Amino acid sequence: MEQKLPKLPVPDLKLTLDSYLRSVKHLVSETQFGKTRAAVEAFGRPGGVGETLQEQLRKKRENTENWVYDVWLEDMYLKNRLALPVNSSPALVFPKQPFRDYRDSLVFAARLILGVSQYKTLLDGKTLLDAHLCMDQYQRLFSSSRRAGLQRDTLVTAHGAHVIVACRNQFFVLNLTEGSCRLNEADVLAQLQWIYEQTQMQPETQILTRVQTQPETQIMTRAQTQPETQTQPAVGLLTADGRTDWASAREQLLKDAVNRESVELLERCVCVVCLDDPAGLEPSDANRASLMLHGGGQEKNGANRWYDKPLQFVIGADGVCGVVCEHSPLEGIVLVQCAEHVLKHMYVINSHPDHLLTQDLRSSSCEPVSGRSVSELPHPRRLVWKCSAGIQRALASAADHLQRLVRNLDMKVFTFTAHGKELIKQQKMSPDAYIQLALQLAFYRSHRRPVSTYESASLRRFRQGRVDNIRSATPEALAFAKAMTDGRTSTQDTEKMEKLRAAVEAQTKITALAVTGKGTDNHLLGLREMAKEMKMEMPDIFSDETYHISNHFILSTSQVPTTEKMFCCYGPVVADGYGVCYNPQADRMLFCVSSFSESTETCSGLLVRELDGGLRDMMHLCMKHSDRRQQRQTVRDHSEEQQRQLHFHSASDS
Repeated sequence: MEQKLPKLPVPDLKLTLDSYLRSVKHLVSETQFGKTRAAVEAFGRPGGVGETLQEQLRKKRENTENWVYDVWLEDMYLKNRLALPVNSSPALVFPKQPFRDYRDSLVFAARLILGVSQYKTLLDGKTLLDAHLCMDQYQRLFSSSRRAGLQRDTLVTAHGAHVIVACRNQFFVLNLTEGSCRLNEADVLAQLQWIYEQTQMQPETQILTRVQTQPETQIMTRAQTQPETQTQPAVGLLTADGRTDWASAREQLLKDAVNRESVELLERCVCVVCLDDPAGLEPSDANRASLMLHGGGQEKNGANRWYDKPLQFVIGADGVCGVVCEHSPLEGIVLVQCAEHVLKHMYVINSHPDHLLTQDLRSSSCEPVSGRSVSELPHPRRLVWKCSAGIQRALASAADHLQRLVRNLDMKVFTFTAHGKELIKQQKMSPDAYIQLALQLAFYRSHRRPVSTYESASLRRFRQGRVDNIRSATPEALAFAKAMTDGRTSTQDTEKMEKLRAAVEAQTKITALAVTGKGTDNHLLGLREMAKEMKMEMPDIFSDETYHISNHFILSTSQVPTTEKMFCCYGPVVADGYGVCYNPQADRMLFCVSSFSESTETCSGLLVRELDGGLRDMMHLCMKHSDRRQQRQTVRDHSEEQQRQLHFHSASDS
């Protein structure tokens, strides 16, 4: 069915260059823009380098399924050297669960695992296919893993039939079948109970077992002589480190056959299920979001992870639950649809409709598979690690780096309750465009300048389609922000409303171009990478300062709507930036705003405050305009009624 989808088009070169100039003119000085315009005009000159590269892209389109997919994946993810937690991996935060004790959390985990297994079965059977959208991302949900490399990572395919359960920084292989039988809830719960007990009977994992001063080849840590029943080093920490550091440690780790087998089992698992200890924090939305992104660092549950897998379901004994996603194989909507299916699978009608557990959690309604006692199941296997002194040092370094990320993340979760998307629709405006304008207004009020902005636009209507960028910082958005800020009192409401509608219209138009394969960013990326492939001297358009400014996305945004009561969050993509994920509902809108505390340029609390104020100002502006429009309509209706009455009486007289 995938073959029936059209290929992604190569946009018209002039359209892209014109759109690019329009999108950057107000982001740089007049002098700098003059240099940029000259570079763009030289690039697009008839018979010039731009047309040569454009022709090569057209040929590439003919010979590949998607002309930009590989270079986009490398540029967006695989060449990025930053650590995955916070910087790259988004998370979904589930409703806080009312666990009474650890067993409640294990019941939740057992049901979740079975829900995941059911969803995978549906995908494998191709019963969830949508003929109108590319389904490649769904196939990578359970069969891919990101493999760290010194220069760039790779996305590998590895099929398995087991789940990895992480508990107190230990990894266990939980097979979902035994022989020809699938495990049911009682089986899975018994296995989880055994895993939990094993980790409670031993000392907490030590990141460093023992590092001596002898030459590395002579050093043997206690972990190298431990059997599978003993506590293993918290090797999951390595996956939380910068990608080059993890790649270097991985090379050392794989020199030992025992470690190679453990890594292989992790790469081939369906997903990772992380049984977390209580974090000891107030379970506010912001704290739960932060814990999903980084686990609280080494001191809490940050080592109880394997960040290279697409799906890590987190079940905290304190009811803090969610899922962390390695982003390179798939987009947020794929994660949401998987999670929503799993949660719906777990729902049972009871007095707590927001929660995913039955009233009686102390007993399971499932019986063991016919003819076999739960006690006869082989116990899950603990993964064993042999760690040299070099690996131990890498673990200590990774722990320090993760702890810095934990301290650095400034997360705010804000729910705007004055209205939701329905009121925006009543104004005949796109809710997404309206919210993007509110974000532009909030940033302008916070920093008094426009900002290069990223908003993801889905390309799943095309083969191997992922996303392109909607450049939301339009000239019209800036004009609206200035009218609402600098001209708050001097600009008339009618003019503000005109600028609002003009900005919404501009945002809607560029969104339509992006989702139909006519966006600017992917095209420019493809042209740039084609120049490298052809070993050309890099055209000035790509070495120009404006190109780097416009691709430094200080404001990284995405709409991730959900039907279940959960929300998505992620970190900034640059050190001096914001990450803003929003979830518009009928009567409210939820925003997750993140930044880094170490940056003197950003403050999540400030942006949230201005977002709240901006949304209220926009609402009042729209309501005033609606009232005037309604009054005018009432006058028109009254006048028309008078005309009808006059016509009636005239006809009667005649």
